[in-house]
Amino acid sequence: MSIARTALDQLMALDAGAAPAFVVFDEDAPALATRFAADEAAAAAQAATGAAAADIWRLRGGAEQTVRVATREAAAGLVGFALQRFEDADRAPLMERIGGGNLPLTSPLGFFATRDGRHVFLHPSFPDSARKLLALLGVDDNREAVAKAAAGWDAQALEDAIAEAGVCGAVARSPEEWDASEQGRALVALPLVEVVRVSDGPPVPLPTDGDAPLCGIRVLDLTRVLAGPTCGRALAQYGAEVLAIAGPDLPSIPMFVSDTGHGKRSAFLDLKTDTGREALKTLVRGADVFSQGYRAGALERLGFGEADLAALNPSLISISINCYGHEGPWRERPGWEQLAQTVTGMAQVHGGADTPELQPGAVTDYTTGFLAAYGAMIALRRRAVEGGGWRVRVSLSQTGVWVRGLGLRETPSRSMSSEEITGFCERHDSGYGPLTHLRPAVRMSATQPRWDEPTRPLGVDAPSWKV
Repeated sequence: MSIARTALDQLMALDAGAAPAFVVFDEDAPALATRFAADEAAAAAQAATGAAAADIWRLRGGAEQTVRVATREAAAGLVGFALQRFEDADRAPLMERIGGGNLPLTSPLGFFATRDGRHVFLHPSFPDSARKLLALLGVDDNREAVAKAAAGWDAQALEDAIAEAGVCGAVARSPEEWDASEQGRALVALPLVEVVRVSDGPPVPLPTDGDAPLCGIRVLDLTRVLAGPTCGRALAQYGAEVLAIAGPDLPSIPMFVSDTGHGKRSAFLDLKTDTGREALKTLVRGADVFSQGYRAGALERLGFGEADLAALNPSLISISINCYGHEGPWRERPGWEQLAQTVTGMAQVHGGADTPELQPGAVTDYTTGFLAAYGAMIALRRRAVEGGGWRVRVSLSQTGVWVRGLGLRETPSRSMSSEEITGFCERHDSGYGPLTHLRPAVRMSATQPRWDEPTRPLGVDAPSWKV
């Protein structure tokens, strides 16, 4: 059995099923230069969303159909933000902060050797976090100074200080170290995609109007960079109405916004104000899905914890996405793609114990986003039959361990040519001018995935549903 098919079997088992025969993989030499089965994992995660969408379409009275995913096209999606082409240079997004300010500081970014011969990956995150990280190290924004400061710490002590300061960084571990750690052990008992009923309520029938599986489904997307926005984009490609909500003063990276904004409208709400919170409550009452990537406890302090959401909308499906998992001592730590690869052993396997290195793609970020969308569609189907409100939880680290578990390969990769990438792309007008970007990698025979809303900058729409 192929790796992609094995991976899909594992995902279907999360919903007490097996990989359906109507899902077909077009498999070829890997596109990403990594020993991990990143191409196949991404293809399986996307195929799982297609299978779930096909099932929902059938439950709505639609015809059965085939689902097809090419592993190399799925792999292109792991570097999707870098494959965008903007024709209007004056309107193209820059790698700058929305809402003013400067780029995140980049000197404390990457692997740094520590006094005890290990490596710590430092991530500046956004500007405020970067300044705190530099303050912890006691240096200015200078890479040589950061390296010298890191070399004066033992790795574990530096990781502990980073966690205490609430900033981003972690020790590069081996797979065995992660699996034996307290956090690694806390995640072993959890499913890769957790779908749990959390409140009572009558069944909510799937809408019957529209020409796509999720037509009539409303999704609130309160996420940033990259897994959460990918989840919303995936639900949009199957017809959901997705409204992205951003804070007017929160930093973001516009190149990531444009890549993950296909199919969405976008509005600003300031949740630090009574007006903003009341507006979000109104939206929640009319939503089917609420997707967020806040640190644990942050939404509870704003009045939008799990119990608050259930009180507002007992039939809501709530998605939570984080880096290190939703249980265990690390559940509140902030993290990024690079840190998930670092702690789970992927960077050490990919680059070697003496020179840990990241894989050439956002392997855990994008893949986790598709897994979250898959969980949302499982919950939508269960809600239609069983009723109630549902919780979906995924994390980058759990995804990393899953990809790790698919095994290592020796097959050399074959890089994608410009002609091959062009074949994966489509061109649309957007809020940034004419834009060429990757199309949905899932091909379906009856309800071909598409994005009806063009990608646009944050905050350009009213915070309201269409109808």
